[in-house]
Amino acid sequence: MTSVSKPNQALANELTMGRRAWLAAVAGTLIFMKNSVIAQSHHASAAIKKVVPFDKSTWPRLLRDGPRPAAYVFTTTYCSTCPEAFEALNDAVVAAHKKVELAAVVMDVTGARALAHAHHYAGATRIYAFDGFEPEIRQTVDPKWRNVTPYIVLIDRQGAVQRSIGPPSAAQLKAWLA
Repeated sequence: MTSVSKPNQALANELTMGRRAWLAAVAGTLIFMKNSVIAQSHHASAAIKKVVPFDKSTWPRLLRDGPRPAAYVFTTTYCSTCPEAFEALNDAVVAAHKKVELAAVVMDVTGARALAHAHHYAGATRIYAFDGFEPEIRQTVDPKWRNVTPYIVLIDRQGAVQRSIGPPSAAQLKAWLA
């Protein structure tokens, strides 16, 4: 067995320290990345893979038997302010630490074409698409609604309904999430 001379021992120590520093850096990076993913996970939802048809019977059923609390953002593919309104609503839900049904309802396309717009609605629990005669479906949601988007309907735990064109006010959000 040969012994390591002092200069070679110093080199071996430096290599060991270099490996330790490298491992520490890698471990630190992995921990940082994991924490970043955790911190951002409240914004991400599982990727939505299908669009649920929304016909004239859907809204009465959701009002009667749907999840509570819930928010439905009625949108179109050409609505430039709808994703922003949805994001503001999602931010309020995340800040309140509430579990809420947060759905986007696309009114002008169906199926895969509606699914192609799901990335605008990060945080959505469900994506619906109108399936049928749009004015008839819209009238089941609200006979007074004149097809202005984003049209947002909030349903609280007791089933009380609030409606807004554009993002809801702070007072509406507070009442809804109470």
